[in-house]
Amino acid sequence: MVRTTEADIVREIRVNNESRIPKYRQIVNSIIEDIGRGVLHVGQRVPSINEISEEYCLSRDTVEKAYNCLKEKKIIVSAKGKGYYVARTVAPSTHNILFLLNKLSSYKLQIYNSFVTSLGDKAHVDLNVYHCDPKLFLSALEENLESYDYFVVMPHFKDEKMNHQNVNQHILEALRRIPEDKLIILDNFLPGLQRNVASVYQDFRLDIYDALAEGNERLKKYKKLILVFPRKTVYPFPLEILKGFKEFCHKFSYDYDVLEQVYNDMDLQKDDAYIIIEETDLVNLVKQIRDKDLRLGEDIGVVSYNDTPLKELLGITVISTDFKVMGETAAYMILKQKKEQVKNVFNFTNRNSI
Repeated sequence: MVRTTEADIVREIRVNNESRIPKYRQIVNSIIEDIGRGVLHVGQRVPSINEISEEYCLSRDTVEKAYNCLKEKKIIVSAKGKGYYVARTVAPSTHNILFLLNKLSSYKLQIYNSFVTSLGDKAHVDLNVYHCDPKLFLSALEENLESYDYFVVMPHFKDEKMNHQNVNQHILEALRRIPEDKLIILDNFLPGLQRNVASVYQDFRLDIYDALAEGNERLKKYKKLILVFPRKTVYPFPLEILKGFKEFCHKFSYDYDVLEQVYNDMDLQKDDAYIIIEETDLVNLVKQIRDKDLRLGEDIGVVSYNDTPLKELLGITVISTDFKVMGETAAYMILKQKKEQVKNVFNFTNRNSI
C-alpha cells in the first residue's frame, strides 16, 4: 500500500478563504474527512503546526486551535519532540446538519432525539436553540449558512407583544437563501415560503378540531368546555389552537370559555371539562380537583395538550401529535433525499380523566 507523504497531506488539507466556516474548523473537518476516506491512517504522522501555517498563510494559533480540537476528540495524539499522529479511525459523516429548535421542552427534545437516533452514524447534528427570538434565529442562520449540508428548522417565533408568530418577512427571506434540497421544516407549516421544501408539520387548527371531534362521545357528558390558553408567555403558542377549539365548540354546540391560566382557588363547577395547554396549569388544576374532593373524569373532565410518559402513568387523557414519528420522518427525508410535505399524525388518546 502506497502511503501519502507529509507534503501530499499538507496539500490535501482544504482551506477556503472565501468560506464563512472558521479556518480552524476547516482544518478539523479536512483531517477527519481524510482519515475517513483512508488518506490518513492510524499511526501516521500528520503535518506540523508550522507546516500548515506556512502553506496556507495562517496564524499558528489558528492551526493549534484545530489540533487541540482534534486532540479533545482523541482523533490525534502528540508525541513530545516527534509531532502529531493519527490515533484512531473515524467513520465518515455523510451529512452535517444544523437543527434550529425554538425552545427546550420535553416535546421538542423528543423530536430531536428521535431525529438523531434515526440518522445513527450517517450524520453529525448540531443543536441551536433560538428561544422563539427572531433576532437570535437570523443571527444563527447567518453565521452558519455555508457550514452545513442540511438545516432543520422549527419555525415558531414571538413578536414584540409576545404573541406567537409563524414567520415574518425577514425570516422568510433568510430561509429562501437556503437551497431547497437543504431545508427541512418541522412542526409548523409555512405556505408563505412558497418553495418546494421537505416538511413534517402540525396543522394546529385542524388537529385540535379533529382530535376533540374524535373524543366527542366522551366530552358530551360535560356541559361546558374550558380552554386554558396562555397568551403572554416566554414561548407563546400558535393562535390556530384557539381557533380550532372555538370551531369545534360552535360545530357541536358546546358552551365554552377561554382562560389564560388556571388560577389558585378556581371556582370549579361540576360538569365542566378543561383542555389544558401548559403542564403547570395541569398540575394546578388536578391538585385543586383533588383538594376539593371532586372526581377527575366524573365531576370534572381534563384533557391535556401534548402527551408525555408521566401523563400516561397518571391516566390523563391527551390530544397530541406523535413527536417520535415526526423526528423519524424528518430523518428519513434526509437519508432518502425526499422533498415531501407530510402532516404528522395527531390523536385523541382516551384515558381516565374525562
